[in-house]
Amino acid sequence: MAGATFRAPLQHDDSKSGARLERVDIGGEPYVAKWLDVRNDWTMRAVGDYECATLTLWRRGLLDALPACFNQPIVGVAHDPANGPGGYETVLLMRDVGAFLVPEGDAPIPLAQHRAFLDDMAQLHASFWDFEDRWLIPVANRYFETSPWVALAEKELGSGAVVPGLIGEGWGNLATVAPRAAEVVLPLAYDPSPLVVALEALPLTFVHGNWKLGNLGTDDHRRTVLIDWESPGPGPACGELAWYLALNCRRLPESKEAAIAVYRDELERHGVNTEPWWDRQCALALLGALVQFGWEKALGGYDDELAWWEARALEGVRWLA
Repeated sequence: MAGATFRAPLQHDDSKSGARLERVDIGGEPYVAKWLDVRNDWTMRAVGDYECATLTLWRRGLLDALPACFNQPIVGVAHDPANGPGGYETVLLMRDVGAFLVPEGDAPIPLAQHRAFLDDMAQLHASFWDFEDRWLIPVANRYFETSPWVALAEKELGSGAVVPGLIGEGWGNLATVAPRAAEVVLPLAYDPSPLVVALEALPLTFVHGNWKLGNLGTDDHRRTVLIDWESPGPGPACGELAWYLALNCRRLPESKEAAIAVYRDELERHGVNTEPWWDRQCALALLGALVQFGWEKALGGYDDELAWWEARALEGVRWLA
């Protein structure tokens, strides 16, 4: 960024991790710089990212291997080894794709855009089918990311991060709000190993790790814009789909059942035979989504949304045996 002609702090309402953002102009082009530092970012601590997974992606060329349907904006990554491991002050330089991102709000997104997201998600997963890696975020860590342990650890650290406090509050409410769901998911929220073992016995792929609308958009070439590559790694394809359905539930333009069917059809279209493993992985992943977001659903009280996930959890737990 030595040639920058303008630099200013950037506030982004959808960013709750603690990462620092800056707007930067270089050569007349707009960029965004993002500082990743495990000392300031509770999400990095929550997934155990002390080496910086985004830095690993960059060094290994995995971002260059993404399907052409994606607009991935990172153009440079810098880390000074004198600062310690990669998780200590790594800087990303990204093209400014803010104009393409899904606008904030509560309105459902267009059906065509939603379906394109599902298609491109399936294409990503199909492109990296049977992905293996020891250096990115492992499957188990994804189910600790929003666990009661994170709320306890962040409180002990005195981090002041808002979301971990809500995580603790939500998990504390679940047994009262939805006792049947709590009976299934609370033990797994504290110890997800039965779920992880079951999922790792099924096919894995490369997952982005945070397929929320705040990280998504559509550019002027109809490519899917996908930002925040900060918790990538091996994972179940249905796990990424379940995350998308759980986190974006209020803005989906069709039912979850319809979205699941569309995603499966697209995965098949991109060359993955789903018949041998689909029923088990999908059921386990939907259970896993409530293990990840039971706290958030409980904060909203017992409504149709929580009831849907409770039913999926009660179905999914049968596949643990």
